[in-house]
Amino acid sequence: MIPHPSAAPLGRRTAPSNVEAAQLADARDLFPGGVLGGNALPEGCAFVVSHGTGGRFWDTSGNEYIDYVLGSGSLFLGHAHPRIQAAVAEQAARGTHFFAYLNETAVAYARRLKPLVRCAERMRFTTAGSDSTFHAIRLARAFTGRDRIVKFEGAYHGVHDYAQVSTAPGREAPFPKPVPDTAGIPGHVADLTLVAQWNDIESLRAILEAHRHEIAAVIMEPIQRILSPAPGFLQAVRELTWDHDVLMILDEVVTGFRYGLGGAQDYFDVVPDLATYGKIIGGGLPVGAVMGRADIMEQADPAQKGSPGYVYQNGTLQGHPLGCAAGLAMLDILSEDGVYDRVFALADRLRAGLQQIFDRHRMGVVVFGEGPMWHFLFAEAAPANYRDIRRSDLGKLRRFEAEMIRNGLFVLPNNRRFVSIAHTDDDLAATFAAVDRCCRTLLA
Repeated sequence: MIPHPSAAPLGRRTAPSNVEAAQLADARDLFPGGVLGGNALPEGCAFVVSHGTGGRFWDTSGNEYIDYVLGSGSLFLGHAHPRIQAAVAEQAARGTHFFAYLNETAVAYARRLKPLVRCAERMRFTTAGSDSTFHAIRLARAFTGRDRIVKFEGAYHGVHDYAQVSTAPGREAPFPKPVPDTAGIPGHVADLTLVAQWNDIESLRAILEAHRHEIAAVIMEPIQRILSPAPGFLQAVRELTWDHDVLMILDEVVTGFRYGLGGAQDYFDVVPDLATYGKIIGGGLPVGAVMGRADIMEQADPAQKGSPGYVYQNGTLQGHPLGCAAGLAMLDILSEDGVYDRVFALADRLRAGLQQIFDRHRMGVVVFGEGPMWHFLFAEAAPANYRDIRRSDLGKLRRFEAEMIRNGLFVLPNNRRFVSIAHTDDDLAATFAAVDRCCRTLLA
């Protein structure tokens, strides 16, 4: 039986139980670094998740956490939403997988999605945001006949070689020089990506002028991780790409369906040539998509196999019926009156309340974010670009985030946090109390 959120203290109250200790030991034996992916929690903060409901989850020792990671933003509806569970169960009874031909659930979902996404003349489902950005870049290169792409320093576009460049560089390189984020990327591959400064339109203009006959596309997040665009910045990028005959790829993996059913294209009034999706689009299940202009997307028509302009796009699990069923339920839930108004208002109250606590304790912290995303830094002002983040006191941030996790607020260290439609005023009150304790602990 899954418990309801309680008034009991949050976070790890005792040493891990024997069961959880054994699970952590197994993880260290089974997985590199003892974790499932590229993120590890601070020393003494590791746990094994048992189950979740709404905006909270429990570890296998019974400790309760308020979740501001939410499956890296996938769970905008919260954990174990009953209508998602029902939709997945109903589809599972009818079949779980039919490969990447047609299934009626995928067709129904695509029909619902098309009028919501302004650039979506055609679409292809994928299995994750990384798949989506990879295929969008391939489509752009094929369409233009050019090899290079431009991204912005600090932006995350997935795990493939074309994306893992200048996402979190540990050193400042002169623009547009790329800095690989991982070993294993050939130098000539990294050099296909040129890097511009976020919120600096002249930085992008200079790159496009110098390399206009080499660049296939500019790929960008409309809100870069947690950095909002300066007023008019997205529109200026759109104009520059038109002027230089370069495609614009809007990476809506994070913003899609989080800022309204029309995502960032409606929220910021900007229409790209291609858009990429993941996270929320699957209702918490692994679904992604590439959407865009018909003339670009039709390069992936299998009838063109063998022709020079054919673009191969495929995946064993794309158009997966379970994910599409969850996505249809997600659209129904988010289409209800007042859903976005409530979550935006809740996030505003969260940011304001946190700022008051930090100010009361004179922590030297700025809380920032837009819509259902938030973050804070030990800095004098909200950052405008990635280099502003690097200049903040990241050591203090790491210590404070570890204390937050110990106090039952699950945040991904040095990354943006998410608010779901399942979070409540009780969650906010518990968050404020926990952050106040963290301030007192670190000031003691």
